Amino acid sequence: MAVEDKYISYRIYLVAFAIFLMAIAIAVKLTNLQWVEGDYYRKLAKERTVRNFVIPANKGNIYSADGSLLATSIPNYEIRFDAVAPKSEAFEKNIKILSDSLAQLLGKSTNFFENELRKARANKNRYYLVARDLSYTEYVKIKGFPLFNLGAYKGGIIVEQETIREHPIGKIAERTVGYERTSNGESLDGKGIEWAFRKYLNGKDGKILKQKIAKGQWKPIRDINEVDPQDGYDVISTIDVYIQDIAHHALLKQLELYEADHGCVVVMETKTGHVKAISNLGRAGDGTYYETTNYAVAESHEPGSTYKLADLMALFEDKKADTSTVYDSKGGEITYFGKKVRDSHKGGYGKISLARGFELSSNTVLVQAVYNAYKDEPSKFVNHLNNFGLNKTLGLSIKGEGIPYIPQPRDKNWSNISLPWMAFGYGVHITPLQTLAFYNAVANDGEMVKPQFVSEIKEWNRTIKKYEKEVLNPMICSPQTISKVRAVLANVVKKGTASKLYSKDFSMAGKTGTAAVNYGKAGGAGKYYASSFVGYFPADKPMYSCIVVVHKPSTALNNYYGADVAGPVFKRIAQKIFTDAPSTNEIKNLNRKIPKQENNYDSFYVKSQNKQKTIPNVKGMSGMDAVALLGNLGIKVKAVGVGKVKKQSLQAGQNIQKNTTILLELS
Repeated sequence: MAVEDKYISYRIYLVAFAIFLMAIAIAVKLTNLQWVEGDYYRKLAKERTVRNFVIPANKGNIYSADGSLLATSIPNYEIRFDAVAPKSEAFEKNIKILSDSLAQLLGKSTNFFENELRKARANKNRYYLVARDLSYTEYVKIKGFPLFNLGAYKGGIIVEQETIREHPIGKIAERTVGYERTSNGESLDGKGIEWAFRKYLNGKDGKILKQKIAKGQWKPIRDINEVDPQDGYDVISTIDVYIQDIAHHALLKQLELYEADHGCVVVMETKTGHVKAISNLGRAGDGTYYETTNYAVAESHEPGSTYKLADLMALFEDKKADTSTVYDSKGGEITYFGKKVRDSHKGGYGKISLARGFELSSNTVLVQAVYNAYKDEPSKFVNHLNNFGLNKTLGLSIKGEGIPYIPQPRDKNWSNISLPWMAFGYGVHITPLQTLAFYNAVANDGEMVKPQFVSEIKEWNRTIKKYEKEVLNPMICSPQTISKVRAVLANVVKKGTASKLYSKDFSMAGKTGTAAVNYGKAGGAGKYYASSFVGYFPADKPMYSCIVVVHKPSTALNNYYGADVAGPVFKRIAQKIFTDAPSTNEIKNLNRKIPKQENNYDSFYVKSQNKQKTIPNVKGMSGMDAVALLGNLGIKVKAVGVGKVKKQSLQAGQNIQKNTTILLELS
């Protein structure tokens, strides 16, 4: 018995000792938590219950050169209800009239809202969803409803705001205006002006302190922000809505007529390099066209005959030939190292001058001229191409520029046919915008300027940054060569391949191009044509240069040549800018109207430079969107009625003054 008692005592001591060790361990752990790791866990606890949330700053607006909004930030609101916050007296006093007000605004019955709000209070729901995707006008109305007008703590209203990007004029120059993709506040990627100028557009984000409530939801602790967001700056683009509309629809009409795969058009101001219009349209499966890829900037391909301008310039610079030098077109076919070069005109043109061969786009004449002059020193010809800047990118502000390619004699892939093939635009690659910059240099008396899409960064009426003309090459060749090639380019339209475009009332100069694409595939599978026209107008005192490229026009019309497919787009643009009165004051297939513009170039140019912040035309827009858009511009809005905007008290185009108030009549 004594032995058994002694054994029990040992067991008790052992258990007591174990408990003692556990107590020591707990004490050590508590001490460690309190004094060593205490700060960390206190911080962690606070982060899990109270946390700063980012308030994205409103992006700046993107304007066209004539003051129209191309992209703007519109606030989007979500309203929730903390059903625990209001006192019983306030809740019961206002519940019916609040429900009635919500019913009228949101289109559901009064009983629905009253039952939902009472249910939320009974369930102590602190984050009941009232409505989402509200416009600024709707948000202001709800904020003033009974009970909600008492604020977050007494009325229980919770307002969540996000900013969405809108293009008020619709799809105009969509790929050039671009976008920015973000996730969790971090930029991922983007395109166009939105992406290239994001450091100016995005502003600085703010912060708001929120507390975690039931079911993992977060509620703002106070009505004010910890750090207010700073809105981004405005970007003034070089795009002109009037010219853009002309270019867009001229291209669209021709793409539809020829059922083409895709095409692009760019209009550039000769002296400054400002891109006034750029349209890139690709064909969808249903036959409609929309902006998919910025072909003008990104698509580097064999240009065909538009490249022959470089031939003339090199020959003239080296005095290897002149405009009057005569060549035999050899019946329209000539062979180099087993490869045939053919003219589009069967039988050729007989013996003609170099200038006439260019005007008629004779492959045999231009190839002979280049090959005979440079066969023993091809690097001399290629060096001219390099000096013209045809082997370099333009260094555009927007990303995605295609890489040009010119074979170099020292390259391992240089062959006997490289030189003759280059002479009529094959074996080389260049983007439409790079080609346009080259032709624009000829129009600009030899000065090559960089194409620009943005002219200015502004904060209200204060200029933050101005983009001046950027000269890539002050003189690409001698003035004598410039004079000669300009005369020949004018004759292309007067009596050459583009003679169908000639008008005695208005002068144009340029070059047609028709390039076979995918011609190297076995059996010619996939081969198609790219039709182009590039030039400038007026021919004597150029104000604009323009390029049009149409890929894969249907051969059903038995015509795929540049003069017939791309040329009419060029002529339409030139005529509409300088000779025709605008036939419509509406951008078809877009979202809103634009005002008519004067045809006089000087007054039009002055206006486009001065209108940086003007009243937009909101007629036809929904009242809610119009109020949000105008409010975002700092304009006070009074709206009468419901529906779409029928009248506006301030005319579109007027300069915006501080504290401006506009009256909208809705119908």
